[in-house]
Amino acid sequence: MGARENVLARVRAAQRTGYVPSVPHAAPGPADRRPGPLDPSYTFAGTIDVLLARFLAELTALAVEHHVELTADAVRSRVAQIVGAEPVLRWDADQLPYGVGDLWSGAATGASPRDVQASAAFGVTGCDAAIAETGSLTLISGRGKPRAASLLPPAHVAVVRLDQLRATMGEFFGERAAELAAAANCTFVTGPSRTADIELTLTLGVHGPGRVIVVVGP
Repeated sequence: MGARENVLARVRAAQRTGYVPSVPHAAPGPADRRPGPLDPSYTFAGTIDVLLARFLAELTALAVEHHVELTADAVRSRVAQIVGAEPVLRWDADQLPYGVGDLWSGAATGASPRDVQASAAFGVTGCDAAIAETGSLTLISGRGKPRAASLLPPAHVAVVRLDQLRATMGEFFGERAAELAAAANCTFVTGPSRTADIELTLTLGVHGPGRVIVVVGP
């Protein structure tokens, strides 16, 4: 099966198996002040513990599986457990934290043929920031960081360092303005891909991964 047929087959399968995630209501975190960022009085900041708690609460609300590990070895073990023996499309090893890229010597990368990339069951990436306020991951394209790794496979595993947590999208934009202006692309991942364009039925995984897993390391 060619790359095009493989992608179209995934779209057809997602149309048949779409679902609405069932998650408990997440109460506002301690650093959450309403009505929201458009209000001039709105602020959201805090310690790493506060940011992490808010980030994890938002991931839960988005139906994103998440794990917090205390050591680099634990991060690698967790990612290896999640992926198993499935084929992987990943960022280059030197762009992945905690030595995660060394788990798969034969993994597909951005330099691999398109049909090899399209056959991956898991995309494995790092991130450039994790936004606590929305549970979003930001990925700035660049050398060794192919966009396809977070967009093409049906499942996306993102490895996040604690020091990459940011309170708001505005904070991220302020810090990385020059880099963003020079980049070809910046992808924002907020939970699994979802659409209701088809007969107003919410479907996950049509335009991108239907499963997102976040592993937070030290």
